[in-house]
Amino acid sequence: MRELVSEAEVVAASGDDDLVVWAAQGMRPGVRAWAYGDAVAVASPGASRRDRLVVRGTAAQVVPLVRHALAEAGPSYRPLGDAALIEQVVEAVPELEPAVRFSWMGTEKLAPPRHEATAREGAASWLADSAAPEVAALLAAASPDSYAVPGLPRVRRWAGVRDGSGALLAVAADAWSAPTVGLLAGVATAAPARGRGLGERVCRFVASALLAEHGRAALMVDDWNQAAVVVYERLGFARHRVAATGLRG
Repeated sequence: MRELVSEAEVVAASGDDDLVVWAAQGMRPGVRAWAYGDAVAVASPGASRRDRLVVRGTAAQVVPLVRHALAEAGPSYRPLGDAALIEQVVEAVPELEPAVRFSWMGTEKLAPPRHEATAREGAASWLADSAAPEVAALLAAASPDSYAVPGLPRVRRWAGVRDGSGALLAVAADAWSAPTVGLLAGVATAAPARGRGLGERVCRFVASALLAEHGRAALMVDDWNQAAVVVYERLGFARHRVAATGLRG
């Protein structure tokens, strides 16, 4: 096992895989990474509210690497990676729970917009810090399971769309972004305003800012949320099915 101590080493070991590089978070304090053969593992504390152990490589080398990384980083870390790979890891490591599947989506360029903002419902913009209670209220009503909420560490900023009266209708966040991979999170649209393209509008705004600053934009989405997947694909995000697991108990 070889410990990786810089972002450049993680990039080289992973072939600049966007999920692995995102997990490295610029190798901020607390992040650790290892390589073994063609496999790489990054232990990233508090990445999108979880201690995540992002892995890449062949199962034959990822399995011993996962065992090593969990022994080094601790039992709170949840292996995360390609869905088929994680299923193989779970089969080989009986201490792990069955995998939970979802999708990682990323892009380096957005697709052109279908239409522009209307006068009745304005364009998306960054929200002032004072809007945090409004954002929290919208999330509580429209997306109570959102990982990103105002006030969490590394949830950097929120964008929103308001109606003509100033009511907040849709939001999205720049959260847990890494130097070369920005993360879109906290997407929600008020129930009465759904079906008008407002979620797509605010996601396009945030994703454009992430691409300008980081070069790549990514997000995580539940596989059951097909409506959201369609929106993200329309924006130009490509889908990669992933899975996560953790130690039993």
